[in-house]
Amino acid sequence: MTSRAMQEPTFLILTALAAGPQHGYGIITDVVRISAERVRLRAGTLYAALDRLQAEGLVAADREEVVDGRARRHYRLTPEGELRLAAEAEQLRHNAETATARLRGRAAWQPGGGLGSAFAGPLGAFAGPPGALGGPSAAFGGAGRSR
Repeated sequence: MTSRAMQEPTFLILTALAAGPQHGYGIITDVVRISAERVRLRAGTLYAALDRLQAEGLVAADREEVVDGRARRHYRLTPEGELRLAAEAEQLRHNAETATARLRGRAAWQPGGGLGSAFAGPLGAFAGPPGALGGPSAAFGGAGRSR
């Protein structure tokens, strides 16, 4: 059975926690950094997602500390969360490589060369194999591995 695609905020929250346990504000700022400032989670959205992810067994409370009189709970990725994140990252890498290959193929048959062997996209100009520096799979943590 295949699971349904993970929503981007969920993917980014799990990615933030893959580096190690973090408290809510740390997750929020890490998601902004990971997404190149495209995604900005609000506290209510984050904590609702963390509650759901805890219920699904993908994250767990790690510890609590008191800072300036306020409790600060840290969350961590569970082993199940690591597996789910890895599977989602691999699927995204595969999808990005497929899109890249199809764009290259499309450019090859267009009159006038179309896009040629390079194209510019949201990740910048790209030429070369998937996973090359700046290539689509690099954005998903791929190292240009081929199957």
